[in-house]
Amino acid sequence: MATQQRPFHLVVFGASGFTGQFVTEEVAREQMSPERSSRLPWAVAGRSREKLQRVLERAAMKLGRPTLSSEVGIIICDITNPASLDEMAKQATVVLNCVGPYRFYGEPVVKACVENGTSCIDICGEPQFLELMYWKYHEKAAEKGAYIIGSSGFDSIPADLGVIYTRNKMNGTLTAVESFLTIHSGPEGLCTHDGTWKSAVYGFGDQSNLKKLRNESNLKPVPIVGPKLKRRWPISYCRELNSYSIPFLGADVSVVKRTQRYLHENLEQSPVQYAAYVTVGGVTSVIKLMFAGLFFLFFVKFGIGRQLLIKFPWLFSFGYFSKQGPTQKQIDASSFTLTFFGQGYSQGFGPDKNKPNIRICTQVKGPEAGYVATPIAMVQAAITLLTDTSDLPKAAGRIGSQLCTNLWDLRRGFIISKIRKMDKSKRSHD
Repeated sequence: MATQQRPFHLVVFGASGFTGQFVTEEVAREQMSPERSSRLPWAVAGRSREKLQRVLERAAMKLGRPTLSSEVGIIICDITNPASLDEMAKQATVVLNCVGPYRFYGEPVVKACVENGTSCIDICGEPQFLELMYWKYHEKAAEKGAYIIGSSGFDSIPADLGVIYTRNKMNGTLTAVESFLTIHSGPEGLCTHDGTWKSAVYGFGDQSNLKKLRNESNLKPVPIVGPKLKRRWPISYCRELNSYSIPFLGADVSVVKRTQRYLHENLEQSPVQYAAYVTVGGVTSVIKLMFAGLFFLFFVKFGIGRQLLIKFPWLFSFGYFSKQGPTQKQIDASSFTLTFFGQGYSQGFGPDKNKPNIRICTQVKGPEAGYVATPIAMVQAAITLLTDTSDLPKAAGRIGSQLCTNLWDLRRGFIISKIRKMDKSKRSHD
């Protein structure tokens, strides 16, 4: 990627949005790192100069860096104005796109970046958008030498890296992995900004088109090694974690499967089956969740129902989502643990007439998922694109989260140590 000809190495698009302001802070924090020998020129982008200026002022105050506002460029552009997006893309080497829901606002940014040979990173957790962009823009992005990397936040770097880490730590062949996400909160509880809620509402309301897209892709099935991984019931009990769990409905499964396909087809690695779940606690939590789930599944089927879900997120989510988002105290007190249970075959054994004879457990731990871990992961993905170009996949394009494998190989010690020593995973065999 040619960085010398462009004024900014990084541009945070949507910097004045709820998540964008945290990404802006993280870029500024990364620039202050004692490990960085020189600072990268960067800018924030959005519709309002005044709002962008306020975001920089807040970041400057929070980080104790009063000169920050004068050190960062400001680009005015609008998602509804393609010409302004082109101008933004022409000025950047990498765009960090924080404007969602991506199903409505993501494609114009991808299009502008691809056409101008600019790499783009998003934090999308919407499988339909991720997969559609691959089919529409992969070849053109490869032609232009641009890397378009989706799901580079909590969705889905911890899951993708976790599966790869588990495979690397297994003394044999890993064939299947189940992950269980546990969210920890402080005395004030959990809360997430309603932008994530909107993405979920629209995603569930349009599942038929995702199925249609996958059917039309006509991909060759990835071979199953060992016994087929059985799906758990919608509500199941995990004895190892002493907790009930439900399927995790984010992008993790879609992203991990695409990475495993890439590793199998391009690097001839044995593919790993994968399923994702989230723990919900005890019986009381299960009952509460059942009522919330029934309301959600009923209302999401109808246009007016979706409008109600979006208008009153706090009510229909039992307080877990709100238009205001979490407080700083809630963010500071929150963290996550992602536990992976894998099975496979030890060296010298194979799937032919043999049952898996080895198990492994690893964990990825990190701070609050949406507004601490996500900005760290997103910014480190961008730094990888800028500084480790010789080790990136040779064919650019929308390669899903295959960048995650490079993040692991190239920046494991740096990224993961920043997210509360995520590489200090624990392992057990039986």
